[in-house]
Amino acid sequence: MLKEALAISLLGVFVLPSHAADAERSYVAPPKTADRPAPPFSEAVMTGDTLYVAGHIGFDSATGRVPANVDDEIRAVLDGVKQTLEKAGLKTDDLVAVTVYCTDLELFDKFNTIYRTYFHGQFPARAFIGVNKLLAGAHFEVAGTAVKAPGPRKM
Repeated sequence: MLKEALAISLLGVFVLPSHAADAERSYVAPPKTADRPAPPFSEAVMTGDTLYVAGHIGFDSATGRVPANVDDEIRAVLDGVKQTLEKAGLKTDDLVAVTVYCTDLELFDKFNTIYRTYFHGQFPARAFIGVNKLLAGAHFEVAGTAVKAPGPRKM
């Protein structure tokens, strides 16, 4: 049995424990608008205690567009992630990993200044990745993974 498991893992095939495969999933649906059909993805998917948050772009809720002011865009994208977490009963401090896609790496410090205000302790692991272009002319797209946990743990 050990030889078989080793051979399978060397081939890159991983078998999840049966309880992980059977975990119930719940979905956070994207907001609906009258002028367009619902997009073909979920805002987030919860399986077990883990929430997978889809990429968010910082749209202004009043205009449906990305704000012209970069600070407003940063707040809008982070507010969107925060609202999605709250719909699932979580908060930004439950994030364990965040990926930020950015069209201008010169905005790194500006993003960090605002990003810091969304957390009350340790920060999640994070990647800040430069990209050529994002939908709707956005400067940022943010995705993440959160875990519902009883409290912070120190390492």
